[in-house]
Amino acid sequence: MNPIKISFIGIVFGMTMLSSCATIMPDQVGVKRTFGRVQNNVRTPGIVGFNPFTTKVVRVPIRTMNLAIVENLPSKEGLTIRSESSILYRVKSSAVPQILKETGMSFEEMLILPVFRSAASDVCSKYDAKNMHSAKRAEIEEEIKKRLVEVCEPKGFIIEAVLLKSISLPGGLSKSIEAKLEAEQEALRMEFVLDRQRQEAQRQIIDAEGAKEIARIQAEGKKNATIIEAEAKAKSNEIEAEGIKKANELINASLTPNVLKFKQIEAFQQISTSPNTKTIITDGKSPMLNILGDGN
Repeated sequence: MNPIKISFIGIVFGMTMLSSCATIMPDQVGVKRTFGRVQNNVRTPGIVGFNPFTTKVVRVPIRTMNLAIVENLPSKEGLTIRSESSILYRVKSSAVPQILKETGMSFEEMLILPVFRSAASDVCSKYDAKNMHSAKRAEIEEEIKKRLVEVCEPKGFIIEAVLLKSISLPGGLSKSIEAKLEAEQEALRMEFVLDRQRQEAQRQIIDAEGAKEIARIQAEGKKNATIIEAEAKAKSNEIEAEGIKKANELINASLTPNVLKFKQIEAFQQISTSPNTKTIITDGKSPMLNILGDGN
């Protein structure tokens, strides 16, 4: 056989073999479609053989997909709000044959986007524009996601999250909201200042009452100390007077007539021995003495 023909046949055979193999990546699953009919068997990542003349391997990504959307949403007041949103979703591996049969590979345009637009318009029309911009955003996202799940999950899609990334309000409304937020912040700041002032005034009142109570206690203590001191002094005087009284009583009790006479005799004796000139006048009972010095 001619070597050239052999080489040609080998090349054709090799090309046929290569064209009859498909590689499915780790983030994909594959399904064979033969004469337009989708098989129910789902092929996992790896190499899949097929007849290139009758069959085609359709690869479908099963990783988490980010579907970005830019659209205008209505508000409760009738305003038009420009929104940049994202839908995070993924395809169920087991549902790929169903998706290819019922929706096709254009499932984002055919299913997910229309459902999102309808749900977003319906939900956002129940909320004021200012709520879409701030406090109620998470609640709006959750309601839109719930609507998507109701429709898309039975079709083979898992909706992970709906994110309203950017909300652009009309210029006049944005300024009004900013002015309101600034006024609320100023009110909170003033409330904080007033609260600090009230606390400071309360502290001063407590300090004044404490000082007043301390002064009262000190005055009461001084008063009690004066009373105690006076009582102690009176008691001391009383005790001293009682002692003097008892001493006098003892002296009076000891001064009998004989003792007094003896003391008189002693006194006369002492006077008689004195070198001074003396005149003694007595009635014989009680002596009266006139003591005159020399030369006087």
